[in-house]
Amino acid sequence: MRSLSLITALLAETSLQAGSPLAVLWTGPGIILASLMIAWGAEATQFFLAQGIALAVLALLQTLPEFAVEAVLAWHREVPYLLANLTGALMLLTGLGWPMIYFAAATAYRREHRRPMRRIALEPEHAVQILSLFAAIAYELVIWWKGSLTVFDGGALLAIYAVYLWVMRRLPPEEAETIDEIPRIPRAIVTARRPLRITAILGLFLVGGVMVFAVAEPFLAGLFGLATLLGIPSFTFIQWIAPLVSEAPEGVSAFYWARNHERASIALMNLVSSNISQWTLLAALLPVVLSLSTGHVTGIPLDAEQSRELILALSQSLLGAFFLLNMEVAWWEAAGLFMLFGAQFVSADLHRYITWIYLGWSGVEAMRLLAGKRGAHAVGHFRQIVKRG
Repeated sequence: MRSLSLITALLAETSLQAGSPLAVLWTGPGIILASLMIAWGAEATQFFLAQGIALAVLALLQTLPEFAVEAVLAWHREVPYLLANLTGALMLLTGLGWPMIYFAAATAYRREHRRPMRRIALEPEHAVQILSLFAAIAYELVIWWKGSLTVFDGGALLAIYAVYLWVMRRLPPEEAETIDEIPRIPRAIVTARRPLRITAILGLFLVGGVMVFAVAEPFLAGLFGLATLLGIPSFTFIQWIAPLVSEAPEGVSAFYWARNHERASIALMNLVSSNISQWTLLAALLPVVLSLSTGHVTGIPLDAEQSRELILALSQSLLGAFFLLNMEVAWWEAAGLFMLFGAQFVSADLHRYITWIYLGWSGVEAMRLLAGKRGAHAVGHFRQIVKRG
């Protein structure tokens, strides 16, 4: 009976109360450690799957901490903050993660060849991620336009992700030589004997998953408490501090690959795959968990702040997708994403203007595409991949 009363009290709780700011000191490192464990297991798993599926699974598992944070917010019906963590994580991936991949690879290239690296060239199979990213962005724009995210939208987003996985199945297996490009712990797991390897991978997933869900709630409560203590809007804290912690291990993995400029495209596509999983699966999760919490089917109305941040994140992702369409990322494109990302921290009043810059730049790239000044090589590669038996 005591257990039943505890569950009933938990279900009845409708808001996440601010906790001690000191909780961030142990929950933050806890999320990072759990994320690292999940990332190690995912990086080891990729060598036993087809390359496309491996990247998709790796990206999905690495974003599990984001899913945990969003699930806690949705369960506690913190509707005003539901898109804060989502948009913050996605803007970090595109505005900071993508450029950092280029800068890391360019540094390694200059060190080796004594000349600058002008661009990151992508492989033909990466067209799947690029076109899937466009599809996810297109539907998210519909959500922004109608001003709500419902369980029916979640179904459409899940369908986009399912098609993405279906096409990714057609890609060839990962090359065995790439085992030298992963960190020490997952490399030791991959080279271990089969029983030990399976035990290690399952153990990392189980312990890491339990840890991340166990500390997600006190971590968020600590963030709310810290925001109150510092007099900073809670939306800002949830939007930037939470994803900065949960995305850290994913960034470390990608940068590890990018240290070898020949693997920079794989590192970049790992982050693009994370973009796709968060725009689709993570967004689809929100109205489902919220509906379970309320006991009836309900949607998420977008208030002015969430709507403004959603279109900012979407316009940034749209520009990034246009950059990828010709199967390369040039140095000035990476620099542009980085500078615009940094500019939004100067003042919240600039967000509207930065959004228009993203959209205007995307419009220019679309006109260049129609005029034949920019290639759309990803479309041709995608068609060839789909035709494979």
